[in-house]
Amino acid sequence: MKQFTRKDIEEAAALVYRHMLPTPQYVWPQLSGEVGATVWVKHENHTPAGAFKVRGGITFMDWLCRALPETRGIVTATRGNHGQSQARAARACGLEARIVVPRGNSVEKNAAMRAWGGEVIEFGEDFDEARIEARRLAAETGFFLVPPFHEEIVRGVATYALEFFTAVPDLDAVYVPIGCGSGICGVIAARDALGLETEVIGVVSAPAPAAKLSFEAGRLIETETARTFADGMAVRVPVEDAFAIYARGASRIVAVTDDEVADAMRVLYRTTHNVAEGAGAASLAALLQERNAMRGRRVGIILSGANVDAEVFRTVLAGETPRVV
Repeated sequence: MKQFTRKDIEEAAALVYRHMLPTPQYVWPQLSGEVGATVWVKHENHTPAGAFKVRGGITFMDWLCRALPETRGIVTATRGNHGQSQARAARACGLEARIVVPRGNSVEKNAAMRAWGGEVIEFGEDFDEARIEARRLAAETGFFLVPPFHEEIVRGVATYALEFFTAVPDLDAVYVPIGCGSGICGVIAARDALGLETEVIGVVSAPAPAAKLSFEAGRLIETETARTFADGMAVRVPVEDAFAIYARGASRIVAVTDDEVADAMRVLYRTTHNVAEGAGAASLAALLQERNAMRGRRVGIILSGANVDAEVFRTVLAGETPRVV
């Protein structure tokens, strides 16, 4: 993937802002007090689809409709937020969207994808099996196969990091959740384009540690399972192009347990009254794990999404951790 300039990301931002406003970033005093650091929260839970992915959908679909105007539709695989993003953008371009999700996927994310105009197809036991089916469907229908990671998706996602770093250029570190990698790669791209020294720290789910294992081994490592209720991080197979970027640009990757994620969701709700899905709270979970090392520093966390099913959130607020069978 090319190294983006500030101009590249600013041009993506101009396109994104035709569809949505920039999201805010705040310091919440109770949250900072709990951590013992000045904590800036980037509120990607405030986008029109409740997650950062909507930005990449806008830029990717703009590129697709210009590059391949004969395209009739798209196929992609998702656990929900990427699918919402692509369905929303495809409908705006007049394209059909078929979205493959694993069986047992979030009921409310599935409903949101249908509301955005996507046809939701359940297949497989996890995201990576859904990816295989999406590839087959694309070949069968002739629809364009939208990958989970693409240069134009990252350029769009990088707009949230441009906003964050422009508003708060003196952050010591930023924690970013990793699923397929567009989020952390967008943050690295914006940091480098602005010439900042901010440390970028990736976060994975302990039951889905493929990105961390790969980072530490210096090569791609797959896992057999990815059973976490934080579905945005439930990936068994790292994306090679994304790995190439965060292997160079991240300082380290932290693994957080489902219990730590659930606790972080509760902390965010109690101290900011914002709803976070599992992946959306993962960056705070990692910061809480490392709070002693971060004490007194200026730290950013990405609240990457709010799309958690009501039943799951009810379980979390009751002090329990949702279990994945």
